[in-house]
Amino acid sequence: MRITSVEPFILHAPIARGAISDSTNTITHWGIAGVRIATDDGLEGYGFTGTHAHLASDRLIAACIGDCYAPLLLGEDAADGDRLWLKLARYPALQWVARAGIAHLALAAIDIALWDLRAKKAGLPLWKLLGGATSARLEAYNTDIGWLSFAKDKLVEGCVRTIEQDGFRRIKLKVGHDDPMVDVDRIEAVRKAVGPHVTIALDANGKWDLPTCKRFCARAEALDIFWLEEPMWYDDVGSHAELAASTAIPIALGEQLYSADAFASFMGAHAVHYAQPDVTRLAGITEYIRVADAAHARRLPVVAHVGDMGQVHVHLSFWHPATTILEYIPWIRDCFVEPIAIDDGHYVRPQAPGAGCTPTDEAMGAYAKPLRD
Repeated sequence: MRITSVEPFILHAPIARGAISDSTNTITHWGIAGVRIATDDGLEGYGFTGTHAHLASDRLIAACIGDCYAPLLLGEDAADGDRLWLKLARYPALQWVARAGIAHLALAAIDIALWDLRAKKAGLPLWKLLGGATSARLEAYNTDIGWLSFAKDKLVEGCVRTIEQDGFRRIKLKVGHDDPMVDVDRIEAVRKAVGPHVTIALDANGKWDLPTCKRFCARAEALDIFWLEEPMWYDDVGSHAELAASTAIPIALGEQLYSADAFASFMGAHAVHYAQPDVTRLAGITEYIRVADAAHARRLPVVAHVGDMGQVHVHLSFWHPATTILEYIPWIRDCFVEPIAIDDGHYVRPQAPGAGCTPTDEAMGAYAKPLRD
């Protein structure tokens, strides 16, 4: 599978709800900064990284793919996954300027595309190429009904509807008001409406400081919270460790961590209970596997961050033995040939060869953005 072309692309897909907000972000579109890699045997592999559809920064990702990484890939054998990941991730000039951030997001798209190629070459869905499903069912938890921008009555209505009509038994609510007692009030209303048997997880998107988190957790513990996700600044190991030791609410994090070393710091400090790796930050599937295996070795559950990388993460989640649940955010599902699917609150296992990242012609036509002015 000699690589003959590496072509970046950018799509901006509108969110069906119009606009949503969490504690730190408001968006109307989701970005797909992607790459198409072709080989001399006629195969095409696709990978992408999810963004907030900010065209200027999406163009930086596309430029990194096309100008920095593509020349290093042309003529290479796409089957040499680990070697190519190291070649790109440790390329001296790029390592000097970008050991995280834009370069990792660009490498993520490439690494996913290379895995997509290898799975297509084998005629297998990625989860089977990796070794097969370790669980017959993968339960979904619905985040798309829990945004901070929803008024309390609409929040409650959406949570009840997704349980009673869609079959979900797990939901996640966004928190992060300046006054955390506002969040406590919203959670209490949801808990009262859905009853004691529905799992409620929370996500603060890095908004609060340690004293605020401690006050919040003291009030929220009685509401049977499954986890509190990203309660504080993403890289603050010490504060997360102190919070984890002070509350019965488990701590989840990882979507903003860029390396296996960063995860090791949190795990070594007992600052995380649920590891949430994301292929975009970790420069692809290759490093994701290292993180998931390291968490599993510590007997920590692994729950991939979706937002919105579900097309890839559903494969990794069916395969990896540390994973039993996966977030559901369906914003871009219809952009792909084999979209993620839910049946009675559980993911449908993908069957098509590849990593699930092949975009439809319709999406490429309707949502494409120019790579340069």
